[in-house]
Formats: sequence, structure tokens, C-alpha cells
Amino acid sequence: MKQKVIVCDHIHDRGVEILRNAKDIDLLVAYDAPKSELFGALRDAELAITRSSTPVDTKFLDAAKKLKYVIRAGVGVDNVDIDECSKRGVVVMNVPTANTIAAVEMTMCHLVCSARSFVYAHNELKEKRVWKRENWYGTELFGKSLGVIGFGNIGAKVAVRAQAFGMDIVAFDPYIQPNKVTSLGMTYTTSFDDILACDIITIHTPKNKETTNIITAKEIAKMKDGVILINVARGGLYNESDLVEALKSGKVRFAGIDVFSKEPATDNPLLDLPNVSVTPHLGANTVESQINIAVQSAENALEVLRGASYPNALNLPIKEGAIPAWASGYCELTQRMAFLAAQTLKSSIRSVVVGASGEAANYLESFGVFATVGALNKSIAEKVNYVNAPFVAKERGLEVSTRKDDGESPYKNLVTVRVSDDSESVNISGVLFGDESPRIVDINGFDMDVSPKGKMILFKNNDVPGVIGKVGTLLGDAKINIADFRLGRDKFGKAMALIIVDNEPPRSALDALAALPEAVAVAYAEL
Repeated sequence: MKQKVIVCDHIHDRGVEILRNAKDIDLLVAYDAPKSELFGALRDAELAITRSSTPVDTKFLDAAKKLKYVIRAGVGVDNVDIDECSKRGVVVMNVPTANTIAAVEMTMCHLVCSARSFVYAHNELKEKRVWKRENWYGTELFGKSLGVIGFGNIGAKVAVRAQAFGMDIVAFDPYIQPNKVTSLGMTYTTSFDDILACDIITIHTPKNKETTNIITAKEIAKMKDGVILINVARGGLYNESDLVEALKSGKVRFAGIDVFSKEPATDNPLLDLPNVSVTPHLGANTVESQINIAVQSAENALEVLRGASYPNALNLPIKEGAIPAWASGYCELTQRMAFLAAQTLKSSIRSVVVGASGEAANYLESFGVFATVGALNKSIAEKVNYVNAPFVAKERGLEVSTRKDDGESPYKNLVTVRVSDDSESVNISGVLFGDESPRIVDINGFDMDVSPKGKMILFKNNDVPGVIGKVGTLLGDAKINIADFRLGRDKFGKAMALIIVDNEPPRSALDALAALPEAVAVAYAEL
């Protein structure tokens, strides 16, 4: 039975097309429907894709009785009641990196504009035809200090670009490792006063209880006279009333603002001031970012519905800030490895064991939950999420355990998942290269190097000449195009091929591979 997906707000056609072409879902595109009709359409939806125009609140959730997943196509989730979703077992995800470059470049636009009062000089010449160069003395970025509040994907890239202008970067972010900053030749600080002492300050944090009004009159009073403030993140991070007064007094020389506490902001008092550059929340408004947001939202929706992972889930059983970003990456990798392992087994799984070495071993409890979700999502009809996974495992008699691996490993952090049924076990190990790129590096003792994504044929065989040619010929005859071919060998005369293909092979092709005299085992999996 096909799962139902509803697109509530406009996303780029590229993303809609991906969903239309998926044979295992029913798609309803409802972004042109009046909101009054949307609630009726939500009745059978299991996954909803929204943007900022549709509040996911109690009324929305009451209408969507079968809803299991919400994907916010973008970064901000101000319009999503995450607590209420969690109570109802609805997993909330966003797409935090698709518009990164767009937001970074908009920040740089405001940064340069604020230093040189560009828009006002432009308007005076173009609209008023006035040539008064003496009115527009700016300040140079070179040699100035830039305080970056929040050193995530966007903040870090802004800092690198500002550094190219010859600026001195001071970063404040209590949720990252200091070497993420210091390795770039920048200064990491745990004192917010160090940020307030900078010449220019830009903020790149989510909006939550901790960050709302993070800059008020109290903080502004500690700043340098003539400081420049930038906000291309979320409205309300700066207290707008206090910012208006500081701009009027000249304490704040200039501000570049793309986001506001209440939007549309057509009557906001910031618009009346002569030392503010404003844009109507354009941080993500590039052609490229809109395509990226739509495509990633659609691809993530398919991953979720197929049980491979919950990319960028926001209501996990992990407290915000309790686990670093790199360890979160291992959580998703662990789930993918468990999901892959479960697909290769012939009968119901009986146990899941998760091992980790290095710093990753400190987060084994979280990895265990993610591995449980990945392993169970293949074997049961009712989808499992991070909240109910331990209960479902116990109910089904699935034994889940974790262990710290102390053996020698060439990797700084290594996570291994062993999934077993009544007759066999599958062991898969993985790492994150550069804390960002997930790779499977071992399957049942065979060295690998492959991204955990795509349609995969696992082919184990006796390691003798001619096997690769036979495999290629069989798949070619079945009209199966090979996208990648990774081969591992052991010292016992066996080989393992992990073959990435463009389309799912028919059962007859897999049977033909298994019938080869050199074949030991054949399995198909999809991540």
C-alpha cells in the first residue's frame, strides 16, 4: 500500500518531480489550495512537506490524524510546534544546509553594504541625481574584528569569507569543538563579552529560548561606539526595540537586517531609520538554493518513508547541545548501516550490537537507538521512530546492546553494527571522513570504501579469475547499469563486491548471479 505525501507550500518543481516519479508513494500537491481546504486534504497524509506559510500547530495536527513525519523545506522551524509533534509521535525534520551558500552570500552583502552605506549612496545618485561623495564616507573591513555568534554551517563560511577581507574573526559557540575555529587561524571564545568588543557582529544561530533577545540594550551598552550589527538568521535574535534606539543614538553605526520578529515587516520602525539596510527575508532566495531545498526535501522524504534514516530530525531522544555535530553524523550513519544489514538477512532479526572506538564510544547509547530504528524499519509494517524504538524492540524480543571497542583501528572514530537473525550475522563498519562524509569501510571483514546511499547489490564469491566479467555481463543483459563497483578481498580466498546500480534489478537477475558457480551469497539492498 502506497504511503501518502502532501506538499503544503510551494517548493521548486525539481523536488515535486522527484516525488511524482517515486512509484511507492501517492503525492498530493496542495500548495495552491486555500488553507481552509488544506485541512481536509491532510486527513490521510503520512508525511507533510511545509515551508513558512503553513503553521504546523495543534489545528494542523488534529486534521492530520495519520501524520508521522513533517519536513520543513528550509532551516527555520518557527512555524512548527515541535513539542506537540513529539507528544503525538510525529518526527520533525528540516533541510539545514540546502540554502547555506545563499545565506552566507546575503550576509556578506549586508556586511559590505553596512560598511559603505551602499544603498543610500546608490539611491541618492540614482533616484535624486545628487552627487555628494562627502556624504558617504565608509569604513574598511580590513583590520576590523568580526564577532561571529554561532559557528555552524553558515557562520563558519561567513567567517572564512570575512577573513579573506583581512578581518580578525572571534567566534562564540558553546556547542562546537574550539579547534573548528582555531584551525582556521581564528579566535574561539567562551566569553560573550569578547564578541561584544568587536567592531562588527553577525549572528547565525537558530531561534530558541536561549537565543531570542540574545542582544538587548544591556549587551549593546557594552559594545564599541559605532559598532555594526548584522542579522540574516532569524528575527528576534536582536531585540528590535533596543536596536532601534541604539541606531537612533548612533551607538550602533549601521545595521544590516534581512529578518524581522514579525513578517511581513512593512511597518517595522527599523525601516524608518537612515542607517539600516533591509531586505525582505531573502537569505535563501537564490535559484540554486530553492532547487537544493526542494530536491533535498524530496530525497529526504523518500529516505524517511523507506526507513533508511530520518535526516536532520529535530525531536530526537538527544538533548540539544548534549551531542556534538560530528557525533550526530555517526548517529545517522549507524542507522543506515543497521538498515543495510537488516536487508541482507533472510529471516527476522534477533539481535543488534553496536560497537564504537575513539571519542565515538562516548555516544554509544544514542547510536544504539539509531541502530534499533534502522534494523526494525525493514522488518515490520508499522514504522519505528526514535521515541518508540526501544519499546518496539522489547515487544518483539529484539536484543539490543552496545560495547566499547578497544582494538587497534586506523580510524580516529569507528562505529560497527552487527545485526543477526537465527542463522547468520552481518557486520558493517563506518566512519565519517572530515566529520562530514559518511563511508562504509568494512562489510563482514571485507575492506570497502563506499557512501551508504543508493541501490546496492552485495555479491560474495570465490576469489578466482573472470568473476567480475561474468557479473558485468549478467547485469548488462538485464539492462542494469553499474554506477560504481567496490571490491574487497580476504585471506581465505573469498571476495565481496558492493555494486551500486542505477535501477533495481529484477529477481531473475539476482537469481542468475546466485547461480554462478563462483557465487557464495547474493543480496540486494537500498538506502
